[in-house]
Amino acid sequence: MKNTFQHSLLACAILGLTAASAHAQSTVQVYGLIDMSVGSTKNPGGQSITGVDSGKMTTSFYGFSGTEDLGGGLSAQFRLEAFMRADTGESGRFPGDTFFARSSTLGLSHKDYGSVSFGRNTTQLFVSTLLFNAFGDSFGYSPSIRHYFAGGQGAVTGDTGWNDSIAYSSPTLSGFRFGAAVTTKEGLAGVGNGGNWSTGLSYSSKTLAASVVHQSVKKDGAAAVQDTETTQFGVSYDFGVAKAFLQYGEVENTTTTVETDIFGLGVRVPLGSGAAVAQYGTMDPSVGAERKTLSLGYLHNLSRRTELYAVVMSDKVDGLSSGGGYSLGMRHRF
Repeated sequence: MKNTFQHSLLACAILGLTAASAHAQSTVQVYGLIDMSVGSTKNPGGQSITGVDSGKMTTSFYGFSGTEDLGGGLSAQFRLEAFMRADTGESGRFPGDTFFARSSTLGLSHKDYGSVSFGRNTTQLFVSTLLFNAFGDSFGYSPSIRHYFAGGQGAVTGDTGWNDSIAYSSPTLSGFRFGAAVTTKEGLAGVGNGGNWSTGLSYSSKTLAASVVHQSVKKDGAAAVQDTETTQFGVSYDFGVAKAFLQYGEVENTTTTVETDIFGLGVRVPLGSGAAVAQYGTMDPSVGAERKTLSLGYLHNLSRRTELYAVVMSDKVDGLSSGGGYSLGMRHRF
């Protein structure tokens, strides 16, 4: 559960300053998630690695967010979120990762007109990908996340968050919501032309949800990357006894001219205090080997904040020795 503090507590805890008083219309939240597991992983064609891992189901992180009511339905908002490797106590997803790599934004929100935020924003494509597959945002076990964002040749270029970006999200109208984002070309002299952009439209009701997203990537931070154009469609339907997920996308690498089709099909079945989950995905580039990934798991809730999980995965790439893995782990939200 997210803990809510007044501005004075944030100043003392985060900035080490003393606040004269707290504003009744302002709130700050401190929250996060720690994911730890033991298991084994083998990438296709690689060697098996067994050990203690952080973030196999959800990348461990902590964050601070705040809202100030400015009146008339308008509010100021900020968000600072950092990834961590809880198995070693190191910050970031990998050595050299940006400290607030998950998000670092400041913006305004209005109940009738939507919100705009500036800084490092999470991409609409990443959010859509995690929403429409049974394993959510798991880089360890979600076939969809692995194929779009860690699939090597044929995958999306750029990160799951965009630096120097401006993002807009509309209010929800009859279940529909629109979003758009752009990045500036700063910091790219001599290494690329930059200028990412994306648009997305989603719909959500009690049982049905759907989305379509398109993004164009020409930079990643201050580095040049291969240019990619990605379009993705996602849909889910909750039958009560099970929730089904369907996803299809096309990634066009305009630098290499490789086009890749990515397909995903999944299901989540409630079982007592937990759920059984399954997700199958394929990654089929116009040049290179096809990849097929299947993940199966069981999630057991000990409470609203604490969950145990057991997961296995088969990951195959044509021409390479089979990969896969398993994990027994725990996720705790605070």
